[in-house]
Amino acid sequence: QAQPVESGGGLVQPGGSLRLSCAASGGTFMNSCMGWFRQAPGKEREFVGGSCWSDGAPLYTDSVKGRFTISRDNAKNTVYLQMNLLKPEDTAVYYCATSRVYRGPSTNRYSYWGQGTQVTVSS
Repeated sequence: QAQPVESGGGLVQPGGSLRLSCAASGGTFMNSCMGWFRQAPGKEREFVGGSCWSDGAPLYTDSVKGRFTISRDNAKNTVYLQMNLLKPEDTAVYYCATSRVYRGPSTNRYSYWGQGTQVTVSS
C-alpha cells in the first residue's frame, strides 16, 4: 500500500478556500480508502471525511458538510480535500491516511499516515 504525502496547507483568511492534496508515494491508491483527519493544538485527532476508490459516496463529519469536498484524480493517483468557507476553528494540522476497506472515523483502522500539513485560518 502506498505512503500518503500531503501538501497544500497554508494561511488563509476566514471565508477563504484551500485545496489539500494527498499523493501516493511508492504505490497506488487504487482499490484503497482514504481518510482525512485534523488535529488542533491540545485536541485529539478528529475525523474530517473519508472515501473509497471504488465507492463514489464520501463521508463527512457534520462540522464540514457543505463546505469540504473529497475528490480524486485517478490519473495522478491523488486525493484532494477542497475546503471552502473556512473558519478559524478549522485551524489544525491535516492528515490523510489509507485503509484497505474503511473510510470512517476510527484512526486505528488506517494503516498508513502522511506527515500532515498545517492549515491556519486567521485574519
